[in-house]
Amino acid sequence: MRSGFFVFWAGFRWLLLMFIVATSAQAPAIAHTADPIKPIRVWEGRASWYGPHFQGRPTANGEIYDMFGPTAAHRTLPLGSIVRVVNLRTGRSRVIRINDRGPYIPGREIDVSYYVAQSLGFAVQGLAKVRIEL
Repeated sequence: MRSGFFVFWAGFRWLLLMFIVATSAQAPAIAHTADPIKPIRVWEGRASWYGPHFQGRPTANGEIYDMFGPTAAHRTLPLGSIVRVVNLRTGRSRVIRINDRGPYIPGREIDVSYYVAQSLGFAVQGLAKVRIEL
């Protein structure tokens, strides 16, 4: 008899605690930014893509290159930098990570993976005028 009462009393206290404490506790404030995140730096240039010849080879940061991943090569940006690349002709954009060095052809600012070039709409042309937002 005593153990049944103890279980009942423990359950009752738990329910009481949940209804009193849980209803009085407030959820943490959620940060709502009024302004969109502003990039550190924005510039324009020509983008090209690289793929099959480099597939499976190591990149500058040691990863194995995957032409179907959201990555890119840049000459000077720190490896691991996150950039948004916007195709100025189509308006499509993609957020990608810098994991390699290049391009080594004058007049080109960034080399993106085949996947990114496809999603931005310039895989067939090979080159595109883009805006880069760091």
